[in-house]
Amino acid sequence: MTTTLPADAKAPDERLLHASPLHRFLGRPELGSVIGAVAVFLFFALIADSFLSSLDTVLYAASTIGIMAVPVALLMIGGEFDLSAGVLVTSAALTSTMFAYEMTANVWVGVLVSLLVTLAIGFFNGFMLIRTGLPSFIITLGTYLMLWGANIGLTKRIQGTVSTNAIDDMQGFESARVLFASSLDIGSFKLRVTILWWLALVALATWILLRTRWGNWIFAVGGNKNAARAVGVPVHRTKIGLYLGVAVAAWISGQHLLFSFSGVVQSAEGRGLELHYIAAAVIGGCLLTGGYGSAIGAAIGALIFGMAKQGIVYAQWDSDWFWFFLGAMLLLATILNSWVRKRAEAAR
Repeated sequence: MTTTLPADAKAPDERLLHASPLHRFLGRPELGSVIGAVAVFLFFALIADSFLSSLDTVLYAASTIGIMAVPVALLMIGGEFDLSAGVLVTSAALTSTMFAYEMTANVWVGVLVSLLVTLAIGFFNGFMLIRTGLPSFIITLGTYLMLWGANIGLTKRIQGTVSTNAIDDMQGFESARVLFASSLDIGSFKLRVTILWWLALVALATWILLRTRWGNWIFAVGGNKNAARAVGVPVHRTKIGLYLGVAVAAWISGQHLLFSFSGVVQSAEGRGLELHYIAAAVIGGCLLTGGYGSAIGAAIGALIFGMAKQGIVYAQWDSDWFWFFLGAMLLLATILNSWVRKRAEAAR
């Protein structure tokens, strides 16, 4: 007797299907990005003389993207986007420095106020998404434009210019700099603290996705939110939680931006970075339709960014070629990820 599934039924969660180790390996979301990362590494190692001797700079460039790419990847697995992520980083930095400077407070007070403000913006994105039912593209595009205008407008009104005043002589600056923008020399290798933040976020996100009920909820709401709701998944709470995760990462990145440059922030920074975060997640195997991807893949996507960005400099190419290279990597990785996934599914 043959059982026919309803037309709108989705295939079983591929994570629950029995498969050989080889098929499971071929079905990993990050497989395509691993192949791409190896290819990019070998390419620049051969054509750029100083590439191999400057891997600490490559990792630093990757970490500044990767800190944000990881929670953005989780958000995409949950079926949503955040176009405000880039300017939110700048908003977090501006809030910290302007609050501390104007209130003549300890720098740590500004840092904590910035965390609260950033979380409020993340909650706003998630709340508006579930209350209005509008696509996250529209909601976060509106937030992006509002933050962009507020960053510049408020900075001009409060500081008198488009940049903030330096706070590097204020109490608490040095201790905050150690946490968000310090580095450690290990021989000739300079280990930036952002690399540690990046690795910690990758480990935490991977544990959440693969080992917790929250991870199951993320995959479920991204795959089919109506089916997920029908089996008791708290869809609204999950989506708001994902936006809060992006906000926390934006706060970390914003503090790094602030404490890397003597507490001075340019209010127009951050525009376009959201595309970097999304591209890194897609290169890492996340589907634009949701329900598929990994934090490790997003980290590898960020690593490809770092290698391409610095490799082009070391190869002494025109920096404009970075965007061509980035677009080509995005298309190739997406095509490869799709092909590998189809082959893995067909082999089951």
